[in-house]
Amino acid sequence: MNKTDLVNNIATKSGLSKKDVESVLNSFLGEVTDALSSGGKVQLIGFGTFETRTRSGRTGRNPQTGQEIKIPASKVPAFKAGNKLKEAVK
Repeated sequence: MNKTDLVNNIATKSGLSKKDVESVLNSFLGEVTDALSSGGKVQLIGFGTFETRTRSGRTGRNPQTGQEIKIPASKVPAFKAGNKLKEAVK
């Protein structure tokens, strides 16, 4: 399912217009992005938690030359599923 499919499904089930649903979805995604970029997390009870994790620096290899390269530490977004979502998927 992509974003367009999601908007269409929500609009059909809720009776709202596609434009309104897309506006709400874009606002939600923007808020999650803002929270994660400022170091916070977004917790939706039962569904899951969006957070950032620190990936440590490490040594890798350039696949073309085989030369070792240093990969710097970075922050990456992560999602941890909640219990209700886990149960629904089983």
